[in-house]
Amino acid sequence: MSVVFMVLTAVMLILCVALVAVVLMQSKNASGFSSAIGGMGESKSYWDKNKGRSIEGKLALYTRVLAVLYFVVAFVLCVIK
Repeated sequence: MSVVFMVLTAVMLILCVALVAVVLMQSKNASGFSSAIGGMGESKSYWDKNKGRSIEGKLALYTRVLAVLYFVVAFVLCVIK
């Protein structure tokens, strides 16, 4: 096995643990998915406009970033193997 493969495997394991931890830290409300299917539309409340500045907004951003990094590293591991 090459050193690059072993390093990327270690990075993959760290990303997996971080992604699980960030997902578990998020709140358990499912209103985002149900309102998207129910067609409720965009809400114009103060909370919805400033959601990105809250802790929940930051956790959602971190989840997206970690998920993209996970798939990029998984693709690179498949290519080099």
